Amino acid sequence: MNRVARFITMEGIEGVGKTTQIGFIGQLLAARNISHCVTREPGGTPLAEKIRSLALVADAETLPPMAELLLMFAARSVHLHNVIEPALKVGRWVLCDRFTDATYAYQGAGRGLAPESIEKLEQMVQATRRPDLTLLLDAPVEIALERARVRRAEQERDRFEREQYEFFKRVRSLYLARAAAEPQRIRVVDANAPATTVRMQIQEILELSSWMY
Repeated sequence: MNRVARFITMEGIEGVGKTTQIGFIGQLLAARNISHCVTREPGGTPLAEKIRSLALVADAETLPPMAELLLMFAARSVHLHNVIEPALKVGRWVLCDRFTDATYAYQGAGRGLAPESIEKLEQMVQATRRPDLTLLLDAPVEIALERARVRRAEQERDRFEREQYEFFKRVRSLYLARAAAEPQRIRVVDANAPATTVRMQIQEILELSSWMY
């Protein structure tokens, strides 16, 4: 059976378990012999990973919000050209840990940049490319941040992981607002539930789409 290749993204603040659950989706696809690749943003290629380090590694020099935004889209342009579009073109599904929804949430709501600026760059870099499905893993900020702190020592945290509660509160609120505005594409998953329940939610969403059959 020839399936249309799908572009699925995973979103959410730090500590909600995106990496674990995107691995679970990969297992579901593999069990159905669906060719796929797992990638992430910013990053996903050697060059884009170098750009990622510029944006995420904590440094003494201040990185202005607009410069951060431009780095995100620079990495995304490389990622789209060298990984995402080629994979979809040959029929491979793409599972991506974060995409442009994260830019609206982190650089938009988090850093206070105007959504109009993000929209312009989105159109320039992506043209019409958008995810077919976005899974938003959602959990209360205090719970997610505590999980993230347990996972990574303070000295190992990147620039975003060192942000404070109010920053992530704004990010989460924007994510939920986008989900409310695009309920067909962005599906909210209760990441505060037990891991088995989270997996069941994700599997149900994917199976209801009928894409895997």
